[in-house]
Amino acid sequence: MSKIKTTFFCKQCGNESPKWLGKCPSCNAWNTFVEEIVEKNIAQKTNWKEEYDSDAPRKNQRTIQLHEVENIAEERIVTQDEEFNRVLGGGIVLGSVVLIAGEPGIGKSTLFLQTALLLKTKKTLYISGEESSKQIKIRAERISLSNDNFYLLTEISTQIIFQEIKKIKPDIIIVDSIQTMFSPFVESSPGSITQIKETAAEFQRFAKETDTPVFLIGHINKDGNIAGPKILEHIVDTVLQFEGDRHYTFRIIRTLKNRFGSNAEIGIYEMKDNGLSPVANPSDIFLSSKEESYSGTAIAATIEGIRPMLVEIQALVTGSVYASPQRTVNGFDLRKLQLLLAVLEKRGGFAISNKDVFVNIVGGIRIEDPSVDLAVVVALLSSLEDKIINTKTCFVGEVGLSGEIRAVGRIEQRIAEAQKLGFEKIVISKYNLKGLQQTTFKIKIIAFAKVEELYKAMF
Repeated sequence: MSKIKTTFFCKQCGNESPKWLGKCPSCNAWNTFVEEIVEKNIAQKTNWKEEYDSDAPRKNQRTIQLHEVENIAEERIVTQDEEFNRVLGGGIVLGSVVLIAGEPGIGKSTLFLQTALLLKTKKTLYISGEESSKQIKIRAERISLSNDNFYLLTEISTQIIFQEIKKIKPDIIIVDSIQTMFSPFVESSPGSITQIKETAAEFQRFAKETDTPVFLIGHINKDGNIAGPKILEHIVDTVLQFEGDRHYTFRIIRTLKNRFGSNAEIGIYEMKDNGLSPVANPSDIFLSSKEESYSGTAIAATIEGIRPMLVEIQALVTGSVYASPQRTVNGFDLRKLQLLLAVLEKRGGFAISNKDVFVNIVGGIRIEDPSVDLAVVVALLSSLEDKIINTKTCFVGEVGLSGEIRAVGRIEQRIAEAQKLGFEKIVISKYNLKGLQQTTFKIKIIAFAKVEELYKAMF
């Protein structure tokens, strides 16, 4: 009888250690190492190139020089979902392994089910380890889609799954979810770090040898008890994060890693009764429609990936009833808010340290573009002075520590988007005027160099 091999893994980042450690040297988390059985026998390796496509020539494994490599563009499968194509860089690359991560119940299964059902020209295998066939059938009927090339398999054992793959030979494989998959060559239970790494490696090897794209759906738990997709990010080609507030109808796919395209793209969907509907013009949904105007509101012209859009920033500055004033944000970086408040207090002389500050981005979207700094500052000043900002004016610019308004990139696209949506004025950095053809825009362009200048002009 062979000796069972065990090792220790970090539940947070997947770091491996031969012995137990109190603090993880990789992510610096405490008491996260757990002992797991790694292997009880040696897995039999399958030559997928011969099993899956015996007529195709095997790839040349010899060492070659760089100039000998053929420069051939990646072949892609273009879906009917423009938002999904955008975040993938133009479509599904053959042989790629894509990981989509998100909280349970946010709509990942619905998105991939409707995407697979819309691919009528490609044979798709949907592997479900969580839901039964009847549950998936009910969801398919709810989104009112059908496809004769769609195959469903409810199984968690990779040995049985690959036997079915040999019979069907699908063009696309969707695994829902990777936490439920089980490899018989590993002793650990499904959902453990060892099982996740082993099953993901098996699907990766299959994808690369057969040029079959594989999608791995993974759950992220906030408590970190179950191994999350973080340990798979270095294995897969593309990492997508599916996010959104449960209290809002909008969902966002954000590209975190993409070997075949940009890693700064987002796709926006609206959750409806019949599934997820792509949003073609996100500016309309992130600008609240109200008859009356209030103080503490400003419009920011931002860019996510290649898409310019306008979002509404709401701020509330009020007297604090606690010894320690509150700083609460929704969709904005809390540390960046503290930085902006320090700039206003130091450079502008505003007494904000003893007040509660709340910042919200309308629509439940999370913005990482630093160009929204100026709009956040204007919203804070508007609430502090209790003065209304013109709803036909938008702002774009990054605020520095000395109170200067820095230039941002792709200013022409931001101005054009504001003009298209009917805005009359746009406030930008003075340093963005260099090389800007103002005569090509009908919208009035106002430029400032410092926050103090903007405050004197507007308030």
